Amino acid sequence: MPMASLACGSNLSLLLRAANTSPSLHLSSNLIAGFSHKLLTTASSSCSSSLKTIGIGVTRATAHVANAVLVDEEDKSRVLRVGVICGGPSAERGISLNSARSVLDHIQGEDLHVSCYYIDSHLNAYAIYSAQVYSNTPSDFDFKLESLAQGFQSLSEFAEHLAASVDIVFPVIHGRFGEDGGIQELLENYNVPFVGTGSKECRQAFDKYEASLGLSKHGFVTIPSFLLQGSDVNESELSEWFASNQLDLNSGKVVVKPTRAGSSIGVTVAYGVTDSLKKAKEIISQGIDDRVLVELFLEGGSEFTAIVLDVGHGFDCQPVVLLPTEVELQFHGSGDVREKDAIFNYRRKYLPTQQVAYHTPPRFPIDIIKSIREGASLLFQRLGLRDFARIDGWFLPSTAKALSSSEDKFGMTELGTILFTDINLISGMEQTSFLFQQASKVGFSHSNILRSIIHRACLRFPELATCSSESGQLHRNSKSLKPNETSKGREGFHKVFVIFGGDTSERQVSLMSGTNVWLNLQAFDDLDVTPCLLARSIDHSSTTDSDKKDSDAISREVWSLPYSLVLRHTTEEVLDACMEAIEPARAALTSHLRNQVMNELMKGLKKHGWFMGFDIADELPVRYSLKEWIKFAKEVEATVFITVHGGIGEDGTLQSLLEAEGVPYTGPGVMASKICMDKVATSLALNHLGDMGVLTINKDVKRKEDLFKMPILQTWYDLTSKLQCETLCIKPARDGCSTGVARLCCAEDLVVYIKALDDCLLRIPPNSFSKAHGMIEMPNPPPELLIFEPFVETDEIVVSTKIMMENSQHLLWKGQSRWVEVTVGVIGTRGLMHSLSPSITVKETGDILSLEEKFQGGTGINLTPPPVSIISNEVLGRCKQRIELIANTLQLEGFSRVDAFVNVDSGEVLVIEVNTVPGMTPSTVLIHQALTEQPPMYPHQFFRTLLDLASERVL
Repeated sequence: MPMASLACGSNLSLLLRAANTSPSLHLSSNLIAGFSHKLLTTASSSCSSSLKTIGIGVTRATAHVANAVLVDEEDKSRVLRVGVICGGPSAERGISLNSARSVLDHIQGEDLHVSCYYIDSHLNAYAIYSAQVYSNTPSDFDFKLESLAQGFQSLSEFAEHLAASVDIVFPVIHGRFGEDGGIQELLENYNVPFVGTGSKECRQAFDKYEASLGLSKHGFVTIPSFLLQGSDVNESELSEWFASNQLDLNSGKVVVKPTRAGSSIGVTVAYGVTDSLKKAKEIISQGIDDRVLVELFLEGGSEFTAIVLDVGHGFDCQPVVLLPTEVELQFHGSGDVREKDAIFNYRRKYLPTQQVAYHTPPRFPIDIIKSIREGASLLFQRLGLRDFARIDGWFLPSTAKALSSSEDKFGMTELGTILFTDINLISGMEQTSFLFQQASKVGFSHSNILRSIIHRACLRFPELATCSSESGQLHRNSKSLKPNETSKGREGFHKVFVIFGGDTSERQVSLMSGTNVWLNLQAFDDLDVTPCLLARSIDHSSTTDSDKKDSDAISREVWSLPYSLVLRHTTEEVLDACMEAIEPARAALTSHLRNQVMNELMKGLKKHGWFMGFDIADELPVRYSLKEWIKFAKEVEATVFITVHGGIGEDGTLQSLLEAEGVPYTGPGVMASKICMDKVATSLALNHLGDMGVLTINKDVKRKEDLFKMPILQTWYDLTSKLQCETLCIKPARDGCSTGVARLCCAEDLVVYIKALDDCLLRIPPNSFSKAHGMIEMPNPPPELLIFEPFVETDEIVVSTKIMMENSQHLLWKGQSRWVEVTVGVIGTRGLMHSLSPSITVKETGDILSLEEKFQGGTGINLTPPPVSIISNEVLGRCKQRIELIANTLQLEGFSRVDAFVNVDSGEVLVIEVNTVPGMTPSTVLIHQALTEQPPMYPHQFFRTLLDLASERVL
């Protein structure tokens, strides 16, 4: 059966070793295409033990969508068919894609077949390839729908298809149509089983005003609020409400938020009646919602959130609240003066920022934590919720301004007041979401908690109960709780240390990359994968003395991390969590609460045949010096997977230290890393390739101190004259791929940039220069050397879902300059590098891609492969040959990423830079490019191939 055989395409290096006499893996231009289905079929039985039950999802990408959502009749009795639905009309649909990607990564297996579906902003439904879930953004996703997805004529046809093709639906649509009862009502009408709360209960819980009324009715303390509806706004009534709550009519501080837009969208702070009405009208005019809630701002309070898991049977509800998380807003330095309207908004919730920290369990009195858990459990039952939910709230200590409320209401305690404010019926499921943070604290891996939720839902449906009870649950990470195992690893497994973090402004992206690699490599039975944090150095001064640099680096700290401590948004938070975890009193409290929650969970879970135990051990982090950590890696024969972007992770320093001890590592060697980190050295190394269609950009290098001293106008004139251009691109000579890169259109722009360097700004705010741009992250500390280049004008490419003309495909491109910007991954051994399919980069804001646009799902657009309307297949082939020439000339190996401009007529390549430790986040373009190979390489396959390349290299 050819389709089934493709499930084993994941371990490409093993197949290559079987097919070739050469001991090393050679990836040439025709490598992946050269795998025959016959070879994959032959190898299927030997491959299956190495990969943990992920194969079924892999095969679907090569099949037609219409067939991909069906399972053979002979498999129905042993395979649970799950339909994952993502997208939706709300502004959170980018987060929905991230959630779907995470669910897909962690639940698919031999016993559980995943089919993927998408609802667009107009409520059109599509069956999609699982590969499409890895699209970077909704815009990118929508662009590909017409050519890659199977559309349904109506939601009714979609529901009929689900009834025939899946056993149970797992909705991961956040906000409207996902949590307001819309998708639930559709599924109920067609008798399609689904995970989560029913439509009626969703409608009440999703509407913040209705939920508040419901909470009050059920005896909970609620925040005083006032409802504004549509254009019928009565200012005098709002003024009366302000007065009744002792708020100043001109300056009283309140929160203004839509009642039906999820937990983050449109939430803002207002001051006084007039400002409240203004912000309410903005929410209405923007089409976010026509019902707006005005609430008291809870001064002196602490926000918390708690995951509730139902471990009952059938319709018997037995909710257990996991360890709640305290959300702490933080502000650092002069650039982050405390905002008077600071709230936990969309940006703080979903993007890496040092303005928020999480504490699980909260730093509240233990009696308050107990009351939060009791209250959330009671709320879950009284509102009729099912399977799982996330409940947000506030704790107001007795020292804060008291709320007027009846003493017999739940939440009133001697220590303060507990208020539940938001009920999230489909909690976010990104890799580091609250669901996984809290679940890992009480023994659940990502896979285990998601499968537990699905199997619990199946118990409500008699026809699925048998399937659920027969299904083996603990496929991944089951090795985590075996007794007598230490941090030195397990015998018989190949040890892998995934290292991330470091000093540069890309350290948060590094954390995302490292987390993604670590979670994907967990899929393999033969690997023992340990996540490791490279802590920031105390001395941030830059140095060009290589001996001193190595000496300083070797004393750096590395933390070997337990599962739960990795799931954070920033490296600073990971380090704080490590310090908190080893503090004796805190560790004892966490252990006590963990055992309490696990005992409560087991009372229900032990009755279910599908639950085979917790799979995450209660471990503490271990601290090493970098020197000790490398010695340890050598001792246990580990391979190091480097995901440290910039700094010592990309300039050859870490590579040199590992080579000295004979420890294999991913990516290029010492010399190639040094050359590629220095953008000037990269250009010099490629200068001689001009006749072969590889071009470099003229550069001028200036010292930071010289820029401070020289007259600005003279500097601008000298640079533009020497480089023969009108506008400049400025970037650090030795830093990451997005940090500190800006377009300068005039001398005044240069003044702004130099002042940012002088003031040591962490970021340049949007639109600080004469031409519109987004946020620009700056290196910390400021770079000593800066590069000036002519700014290369490319043809603007616009992807728009608003243009509905026939055959437009939503792509606008004028094609005047004939140059477009691309990014492309290269993979293989030294001298035999293979170019993946390039991605055309489409910028959403300004002229320079921001860190968020490159690495954070939900922003930025990458077209992979490039549309033939822009680059023909013939020119694309010439482009890839030149990319391989660049890689081999620089002696790259393992994998890297080349950023360049490509002439769409000739295929000439104008090199921007080469990144030897490229971004490996869930939505990185490297994943898109690997998925376009034949057969497609899914993330776990891709990262395993990179690991095998490293393990086989000769140092």
